[in-house]
Amino acid sequence: MHGIMRSTLWLGFFTAILAAWWVMYAMSIDMDLDLLGRPGEMGARMAAMDPRMPMYMPMANFGPLFAMWAIMMAAMMLPTLVPTLRAYEDLMVSANGTRAGWLGVLLGYFVIWVGFAAVITGAQLGLLFGGIIDMLGVAKSPLVAGALLIMVGLFQFTRAKEICHGVCHAPAMYFLGHWRTGFGGGLGMGLGLGAFCVGCCWGFMSLGFVGGVMNLAWMGLATLFMILEKLPQIGHYVTKPMGVILCAAGLAVMGWPSLMGG
Repeated sequence: MHGIMRSTLWLGFFTAILAAWWVMYAMSIDMDLDLLGRPGEMGARMAAMDPRMPMYMPMANFGPLFAMWAIMMAAMMLPTLVPTLRAYEDLMVSANGTRAGWLGVLLGYFVIWVGFAAVITGAQLGLLFGGIIDMLGVAKSPLVAGALLIMVGLFQFTRAKEICHGVCHAPAMYFLGHWRTGFGGGLGMGLGLGAFCVGCCWGFMSLGFVGGVMNLAWMGLATLFMILEKLPQIGHYVTKPMGVILCAAGLAVMGWPSLMGG
């Protein structure tokens, strides 16, 4: 019975991830976007729309935009939770953990990311109505896009990143220091882990404003990097090189040689 429950929960977990990716793909098709978030004829008209026009535009309204970001959080961040859930399972026998606690960890983690989805939805609407990004979430100025890349790149070298990544990279240590049993205990630990994960990965979500928040290729690459970043064997070796890459990309997007008179 224990094995059936474990298999069922893991199957449901991965089904939810696949469903979230399918919904994002369906949304991109509906918006006439390719896998790189580039618009076709209808998508181009959507990007050019003025959000202040007196008509209903889903991407300029909090509800639909928040739903899109919440689904994106499920698609991108749930895969990164696999090592954490495995670490909890390793402690289930020795520390009296339960499947209810496992579900609590999952729920708490996702609740935090849904909260972040609400925050970044508000940020996107502010940038949209401020004329900084278009309706598809793409920065209108290369200077804004480049500055965002550099900001996220520099963040990879900060103490805050080091602390948050340390928790995400070694969830077993977090569990040992904050262990609580039952669903409520798992929920509390999931909320804490989710908060550290947001602190670690918020920058990669904000980079959607560089290539477009519906750019599925960016979503896939960002998800892959965040998974690699949490692997025990290589996680500490990829963070700072990625910071260098992002800073270099930011300078390139801003036209660094021309800015320097090259």
